[in-house]
Amino acid sequence: MAFSQTMSDEEIIRQARQASNEGIARKDVDAVAAFWWEDYVVITGRGHVAAGREANAAEWRKMLAEVPLTRFERTPSEIIISRNNPELAWESGQWKGFNTYSAGGRYSAQWKKKNGQWKLQAELFVALEK
Repeated sequence: MAFSQTMSDEEIIRQARQASNEGIARKDVDAVAAFWWEDYVVITGRGHVAAGREANAAEWRKMLAEVPLTRFERTPSEIIISRNNPELAWESGQWKGFNTYSAGGRYSAQWKKKNGQWKLQAELFVALEK
């Protein structure tokens, strides 16, 4: 997804997160996966590790087929562009789960910029709510 070149990197990442949340709400796995690099890694709120965009997309499709009303929202509280390497960014915030194993918790994410495009390299979720 392309965003305006006049926005700051932080604003671009915030818009990408919002678009990802909207993809989840629509049950559009391809729209969500569009924000993951090919070698994207996630640690879920249950502690399960999944690597690779295609493997993660398959997990999402399976989850939504089994429990179609499942939904997640991630709300960033902080996004920091690295001063050491401006091609990397840190995001942290809260996530909410609906019709799933947890009502939410905290998360962190690493964004990586390649060829002018920000995508998720890795995410870590911790379920803290019942």
